[in-house]
Amino acid sequence: MGSVTENMGRRERKKAATRQALADAALRLFTERGFDKVGVREVAEAADVSLSTLFKHFPGKEALVFDEDQDVEDALVRAVRDRPPGQSVLHALRDHLVRTRTGLRTDDPHFTLVESTPALREYARRMWLRHEHALAAVIAEETGRPHDDLAVTGLAHIALEAPHLVRASDDPAAAMRELFALVEHGWGTIL
Repeated sequence: MGSVTENMGRRERKKAATRQALADAALRLFTERGFDKVGVREVAEAADVSLSTLFKHFPGKEALVFDEDQDVEDALVRAVRDRPPGQSVLHALRDHLVRTRTGLRTDDPHFTLVESTPALREYARRMWLRHEHALAAVIAEETGRPHDDLAVTGLAHIALEAPHLVRASDDPAAAMRELFALVEHGWGTIL
């Protein structure tokens, strides 16, 4: 079986290459000079595309930094849908979030850029919380509960808020596990 790019047509490969060139140019420029000191026109020029082409691929400046949004949502959905037999939805979400959202990557230029730019931190938070509907839908599907059931929507919301709640902890992974234990066993066990 070929790679993803081998299975894509020429046009799709060209679009993907343009999108990647824009994302790479943006990250490089934003890292070198700061997010607020670089305009979208400069990013387009650095990637050797027109400004209109940039906006065909990215709706705004902040979006240039977050190129993998759909992949993130797909991974959340797969964590629930493809969990091992016998594992609860709650534990699948906990394990996925511990694996993907608790490691501090302070040497990663993308991480550093987002953390040092208030507008990007807020944009990242809003983007992350956008996945609530898709997560609630898969939780409902996997548990047989209605989509608007409070248990479904509540778990989706809490799961997506959890990384933000544990990020300041000395041990975010342990804090994530503790938070999910509170969800599983209830607050009455500690209060």
